[in-house]
Order: sequence, then structure tokens, then C-alpha cells
Amino acid sequence: MSDTKVKAYTRADFSSDQSVRWCPGCGDYAILAQAQKVFPDLGVSKENFVFISGIGCSSRFPYYMNTFGFHTIHGRAPAIASGVKLSNPDLSVWVVTGDGDGLSIGGNHTIHLLRRNLDINVMLFNNRIYGLTKGQYSPTSEIGKVTKSSPLGSLDRPFNPLTLALGTGATYVARTIDRETKHMQAMITRSYGHKGTSFLEIYQNCNIFNDGAFGPMTDKESKADTVLWLENGQPMVFGKEKNRGIRLDGNTPMIVEIGDKWSLDDVLVHNESDYVIASLLSNLTYQSDFPDPIGVLYAIDSPTYEELMMEQINNAIEKKGSTSVQDILNAGDTWVVE
Repeated sequence: MSDTKVKAYTRADFSSDQSVRWCPGCGDYAILAQAQKVFPDLGVSKENFVFISGIGCSSRFPYYMNTFGFHTIHGRAPAIASGVKLSNPDLSVWVVTGDGDGLSIGGNHTIHLLRRNLDINVMLFNNRIYGLTKGQYSPTSEIGKVTKSSPLGSLDRPFNPLTLALGTGATYVARTIDRETKHMQAMITRSYGHKGTSFLEIYQNCNIFNDGAFGPMTDKESKADTVLWLENGQPMVFGKEKNRGIRLDGNTPMIVEIGDKWSLDDVLVHNESDYVIASLLSNLTYQSDFPDPIGVLYAIDSPTYEELMMEQINNAIEKKGSTSVQDILNAGDTWVVE
């Protein structure tokens, strides 16, 4: 999507006059800042952007973007966004949600948005906790998580957002981290450019109720060994010396040291269009022995729902002709009551 003769925007043009009401130090600030930096360069009039959210800390996002927006009800942002997109396909529609809003009460709506493949962009802020309601465990909290609602440790096995998205048939699945600002900008831009539903999980620190949840992936001393930066067509290597890699032993991933026994040629090469590779990568999450994949796991082209809908409507008109609501009401058996 691009407009003709779009004015030159700056970050200030996408910053609203509302006071930002997140806790000092919250990762949401970084996400907001990167969105406000990226959107001026997308070549679209800001009146053509719509941000839609549900309930949660992340869902305050529409207030802070100087675009059209709608703060809806808990878990129902995908349903509202679908209606907005189908009624006006030229709009660039963005859903901002959290791991609780989008995967718990709104899980069913998220699943069906992804499988339908409307041209909508989803940004799911994942802090692995309920922040707005003061620190209960969420659908992505790890087993054993001690919170106010699980004082002896959570027994729930966590949802893996990327695996869930892939299971729905999503056509674009990616992940970034709040502190990796340049990478986040690139992922937001890629999400916008994807035709179909894009699903971007953003690891986001809640410094009040779940501080340091992603510390190993953001600390300078450890992140080289705990993050697998994905690049399409490039071998999956990591470590400070880039001397460790992911290799397949049959269908099982394993970590190898690149040197005497294993070479770079033995390392698995990333392919964004390969569903099996994407599934393998998504399942590395919550496995402490493996680095967490960050980047685009999966991206393919597929017809969007709105394209298929318009094709269906046009075919029906071609076969049956166009008509009016009044003609439909008057069709068939009618009678006059006197």
C-alpha cells in the first residue's frame, strides 16, 4: 500500500498529545518509540493507519499514536480489526495486543484472524505476565512461575505464540525484542510489507511484575549465546565468536561447535519459506539448552481473505447480476396486507 504525493512526516507527526501512562522503565516505551520512528517512512498518509487494541497495558497503544485508533474490549481486537479491514481494504490495520489479551480470552479470535489471512498486522507484546491486573501468571508464563495467582508455582504448560501462529496457517511469523531497537524497526517494516496477516511477537520486559524475564537475551555478556539471529539464506550460527551452530541430526536439532569436527557447511541454513524449519525453530523456545530464535521464522505469499471475498462477490454479480436490497426484499412470494 502506498499513497501518491504523501507529505513528508516526522516522528512528531505520529506522536499524540496524550500522556503516556506506562510504568517508568516498561518495554512498551521502546516499542512505541520504534513504531513512531518507522511509520513516517512507510509512504502512507497517517489517516490511512488504524491501530486497534483490546485490554491490557499494551492496549493503551492507540492513544499514543497520532492515527485513527480504537481501544476495544478484552480479547476482541482481531474481530474489530477484521470488520475495519473488510469494510475499507485500503486502510493499513494494526492490532496491538498482549500475551494475556491475545492468547487467553482472545485466543480464539487470534487463531481465526491468522488462519483467514486478512491483510492485518498483529504486534503481540509478550512479557509472560499479567501486568495491568498486577502480576498473575499468563498463558506464556513458564511452568513453576510464582505469582500472586500461583503462589506455589504455575502448573500450566505455556503457550508458544510462534508455534500457535504457525499451527493456524499464518503466512508471516516473526519475533523481536524490545531492547533491540534497530531489529524491531526492521521487523515492523517487514510486517507492514507483508501482504496477508503478519504476526510479530515482541519480547517485552515488565520491570514491575516480571523484571528480567528475557534478561539472558538482552544482557551484553550472555545474549550472544542465548539469541539465534535469523537471516534468510544464512547458516544458523551464534556465540560471541560465531563458532556454534544448529545442525539437524535426522529430524532433531543439535548444537555443534564449528571447528575440527563440524564446519559451516554442516550448519542448518535458514529458509523463510520452509514450514518445517520454521516449526523446528519455534519449538526451541523454552528449551534452555538452545538459543531463542529472533527474526522472521516464516514468510510466504498467499491470497488474502479480502481478495478472495471480492472475487467471490464479483463472480456472484457476474452470474446473477447486481441488484438492490429492495429488489431482494420484493423477490419471491410477496403479499399485501390490507
